[in-house]
Amino acid sequence: MSEYTTSPEPRRGKRHPVRNTMLVLLTLVLVAAVAAGGYLWHLARTFDNGTNTIADALPENRPEKAAAAEGSQNILLMGSDTRDPASGDARSDAMMLVHVPGDRSGVYVMSIMRDTWVEMPGHGEQKINAAMAIGGVSLTVDTVQTLFDIPIDHVAIIDFEGFQGLTDALDGVTLNNEVAFQSEGAQGEYFAAGPITVEGESALKYVRERYAFTDGDYQRVKNQQAFLSGVISGVLNKATLTNPVKVSNVVGAISPYLSVDEELDASAAGALALGLRNVRAGDVHMFTLPNAGVGTSSDGQSIVVPDYAAIAEIAAALDADDVAGYVRSTLPEG
Repeated sequence: MSEYTTSPEPRRGKRHPVRNTMLVLLTLVLVAAVAAGGYLWHLARTFDNGTNTIADALPENRPEKAAAAEGSQNILLMGSDTRDPASGDARSDAMMLVHVPGDRSGVYVMSIMRDTWVEMPGHGEQKINAAMAIGGVSLTVDTVQTLFDIPIDHVAIIDFEGFQGLTDALDGVTLNNEVAFQSEGAQGEYFAAGPITVEGESALKYVRERYAFTDGDYQRVKNQQAFLSGVISGVLNKATLTNPVKVSNVVGAISPYLSVDEELDASAAGALALGLRNVRAGDVHMFTLPNAGVGTSSDGQSIVVPDYAAIAEIAAALDADDVAGYVRSTLPEG
């Protein structure tokens, strides 16, 4: 049993989307969403020519996929602070496990807090975001596979600059801002309450700010959720998907900042995303892996303590290809 102390901190809210990695998912959807309009060839060239391929991203030894989940896909999405995920200073700043069910009825995006204390194959217990620095993408994938005892089918990583490029390509993101605030710093910006449109540097300031709020990260997470809802609505809007120029701009803007495993080329992304052509913003369900609060490891690190019961429930749901059932029973709307 792990040795750590815990603090009586409440669990995080049920929906904590992380700004960077969700953009990868949206790009993959876009690759095929316009296929019916006849733009796939150009889009595929843009995607393949722009993206970086990560060699040996997927470990050779992977858990077997349960028969019930045979048609599903598990994709590990990560945000990195460098354009080259193979570099020695790469870090996994944000991490999400995306589950696409076999019937392609929706998309389930589970964020994993970067300080979650996990068993890292060959390296004992570590914070999950340390895997990238210790053993690269392959170890990160292996760590997530070990946590849930499921295979990862694909991995995609985006660096932070790609986030700004996407907002520019969408001509801004319109969202509903819950709390008016002034972002910190010499170049601080005021964001009014209510419907606002953010773009480029303003978008980055909006989703990064936490010092302006009494509850810090909690309000920042709400703001990120509001922003992400705006991005999804903008990307899945008919006016975007039927506009070849805008679609090309979106994919062209983000693909240079995207790194994918060797099997995730435009053809594979298109085949997956084509099955999601009827998915709309309301069919994308986001939640955070439940945890047991914050604590301190035996060596003095501040960590997020894992909730092993929740991990077991989610692992069972992934095996049964019934993450929808888990979300309905454990994370009801409201």
